[in-house]
Amino acid sequence: MMSSALLICLPACQQHDAQAETHHEQEIVVTLPQIKDIDFTEQYVCQIHSQRNIEVCALAGGYLQEIHVNEGQVVKKGDVMFSILPILYKSRLDAESAEAQLAQLELNNTRKLFEQKIVSTQEVALFEAKLAKAKAKVKLAEAEWAFTEIKAPFDGIMDRLHEQLGSLIAEGDVLTTLSDNSVMWVYFNVPEARYLQYEAAAPEEKREQTIELVLADGSKYQQEGKIVAVEAQFNNETGNIPFRADFPNPDGLLRHGQTGNIVIHHTLKNATVIPQRTTFEILNKQYVYVVGNDNVVRQREVVVEHEMDDIFVLQSGLKPDERFILEGVRQVHDGQKIACQLRKPEEVLTHLKYHAE
Repeated sequence: MMSSALLICLPACQQHDAQAETHHEQEIVVTLPQIKDIDFTEQYVCQIHSQRNIEVCALAGGYLQEIHVNEGQVVKKGDVMFSILPILYKSRLDAESAEAQLAQLELNNTRKLFEQKIVSTQEVALFEAKLAKAKAKVKLAEAEWAFTEIKAPFDGIMDRLHEQLGSLIAEGDVLTTLSDNSVMWVYFNVPEARYLQYEAAAPEEKREQTIELVLADGSKYQQEGKIVAVEAQFNNETGNIPFRADFPNPDGLLRHGQTGNIVIHHTLKNATVIPQRTTFEILNKQYVYVVGNDNVVRQREVVVEHEMDDIFVLQSGLKPDERFILEGVRQVHDGQKIACQLRKPEEVLTHLKYHAE
C-alpha cells in the first residue's frame, strides 16, 4: 500500500515542479514610456535655385557687334553686356531727327509771319503741334536705338553665351542667362502630415528650428537658412507640398541648379518614446503588449508620430504610467497572466538625439 501511494505522489510532485519552472519562465521584463524633450531631425532632398535667374534677350534685331562680358563673369547692375548694330534703327533715328529739324524751321518761320500779322495764332499752334510730334518720334527712335546696348538689370553671374560675335540677332533671341546668387531659394517637398504639424506649431517653435543644407559631397553648408514660403497646393500624386528655405550666399559657393539635402533640427516637447523592438505589426498597424495592475497582458494599438533610428515617438496609445512588455514580446499572448520585472525607462533609452526616417 505504501508503495502504491508513493507512486501516486511522484507525478504530482513532478507536476508542481514543472509549474514552478513554467512560472519562472514567464517572468517578463516590462518598462514604462519615457516622456522627455528630444532633439528631432528631418531630412529632405532639395533643389537649389537663384533668387533671380533670367534669360537676357535681344531687344532689337541686328548684328552682334560687341560682347563685353565672359562666361561665368560677375557683372554689376547697369554694366553693358552686349552691343548690337541695328542698321534699320539707326536709319530711323536719322530720319526722325531730320523731320524734327524741319518742323523746327517751319515753326520758326511761322512765328516770324505771326509777328508780321500775316498768319493767325492757329497757324503757330499747328506747327508747334507738328514739332512736338516730330520730337516724340525722335525720342521713340532714340529708345529703340538704346536697345542696341543690353545692360545687366541686376548684380549677377553670367551663364554661357548663346550667340557669338558677328551673329545676326533677331528681336527676342536669348543671348545668355544671368543669375542673382546673393540669396538662394532651396525647395523641398514635405508630406502632408508634417505640413499640418508645421502650421500648428507656435511662431516661437518655428523660429527655434535650425535649417541646414548638406551639399552633394556630404559637406555641410556654413550658412543657416530659414523657411520663408510654403506653396499653395499639394501634389495629388505624391501627397507632398513644396517648402522654400532661403540661404545667404556671400561667398558665391551655391549655384543655380545644384542639389542637396535640407536638414531640419527641432525639439519635440514632452515626447512619448518607446523602443521599436517592443512593438509588433498587424495589417500595417503597430501594437504593444500592455500589462495591467492584475499582471494580465493586453494587446493595444499605438499610433506612431515619428519613426527614428531605434525608437518610435507615439502620437497616442500609451499613458506615462502604463507598463508594457520590453523583452519577450513573442513569448506571450493576449489575456495571459505573467510575472514581470520592471526596468526603468532611463535604463532602456539612453540616447535622445535621433534621425528621422
